Amino acid sequence: MKISENLFQKYNVPVPRYTSYPPATAFQTGFTGVDFIEQTKRSNSATPENISIYIHIPFCPQRCHFCGCNTAIYQSEEKIYRYIQRLKKEIEYIAQFIDKKRLITQISWGGGTPNSIKMSYIKEIMDLLRSLFLLADFAEIAMECSPAYLDLKDIDSLAEIGFNRISLGIQDFHTEVLDAINRKSPRIDVNETLAYMKKKGFRGLNIDLVYGLPLQTIESFKENIQRVIELQPDRIATFSYAHVPWVNPAQKVLEKYAFPESDEKLSMLVYAINQLSANGYEVIGMDHFARKDDELSIAKYDKNLHRNFQGYNTKKTTGQVYAFGASGISQLNGCYAQNIKSIDKYIEAVDTNSIAIERGYIMSKNDMLIRDTINEIMCNGYIDFAEIASKNSCSVQQFLEITGFNSFKIAELINDGLVEVSETSVQVKETGMLVVRNIAAAFDPKYSPTQNKFSTTI
Repeated sequence: MKISENLFQKYNVPVPRYTSYPPATAFQTGFTGVDFIEQTKRSNSATPENISIYIHIPFCPQRCHFCGCNTAIYQSEEKIYRYIQRLKKEIEYIAQFIDKKRLITQISWGGGTPNSIKMSYIKEIMDLLRSLFLLADFAEIAMECSPAYLDLKDIDSLAEIGFNRISLGIQDFHTEVLDAINRKSPRIDVNETLAYMKKKGFRGLNIDLVYGLPLQTIESFKENIQRVIELQPDRIATFSYAHVPWVNPAQKVLEKYAFPESDEKLSMLVYAINQLSANGYEVIGMDHFARKDDELSIAKYDKNLHRNFQGYNTKKTTGQVYAFGASGISQLNGCYAQNIKSIDKYIEAVDTNSIAIERGYIMSKNDMLIRDTINEIMCNGYIDFAEIASKNSCSVQQFLEITGFNSFKIAELINDGLVEVSETSVQVKETGMLVVRNIAAAFDPKYSPTQNKFSTTI
């Protein structure tokens, strides 16, 4: 694939990210723990039948100033211990409402810095999950790791506990950039780390890079891309840094540094896409990449890609997501449910009620249809009107009315050869997937191009 910057310049407009539909801004505080328990019971007879588990570990030894995740600097080992015990209590409580015949096909650990806590805590939680549920033999068990707190002994421990996938948050290979964002360099050489992980049988190994960070230049980011090509991970994610100090005050300290201009950020993204696709990687969505023999690339061609708040996955490993820990978001067939963000309030709530729901959203049938449609467009770039209407027990005419879809909404995208529309389907072209958010918005009846509350495509 070879693209130009003009494509993004034309379609770089405020559009929802569609990590979920409706987005998290629609979640309501009137949604309670009682609602979540009822929805959990209902999830047992809904699809997908599989179970995905998300574990949120919010603790970090050091705060990276660019980060927008729900994190907290280590306060005491006793505080971490208390958190882990409440997390286990929450898992045990919710597990009683989940059908034990269902299989876990995905476990994801995020944060924070999950690999910086004691491995004994990680083992306790994994042992608990195995005692409560059945794990599929093909289950993907993944952790987001900071290489600053990872050594070969840790990799041995994770493998022994049962992890088979690791995502390394490299962000940038240049010390001056890492210093500026207050992030430590990898503890051991990344090349040695990846080689050892492959030797231990890990698959789907991912490296995260961020573009738009302070002190980054086009040339330094090109060096990042060339370095990652040499490392040959299975997957790569290139995230755009969003400077929003009014949302994340920690970012304010970065304003003493020079940031790449918007046109420079665009050049970074275009370079990444062109270079990675020319060196054996498939573009997954707009800013993710996978080797051609990776499960994600195969799923892309088979139209079996899916995604959730934890990222892209395959329909084989996709499950309804049950999230545990502060700020975790569950994604069930019929609802979204988010836990309390404050660690102290989360601990207190679990102590009192064994559950810590703060807000959520119960899906209507129309919401489910729109969600399924947007997921298929965002992941697989294809919608057969009759097929998705049948799946949601409605007619094609009802499908069109509920989604508000009309080809006039994407007339420019059609004219630019980015998408094909017939009377029965929508097919996104390969280049069109790079601006697929713009196409998905045509199926969102609540979206208005005049709104300015969303981030731009880049």
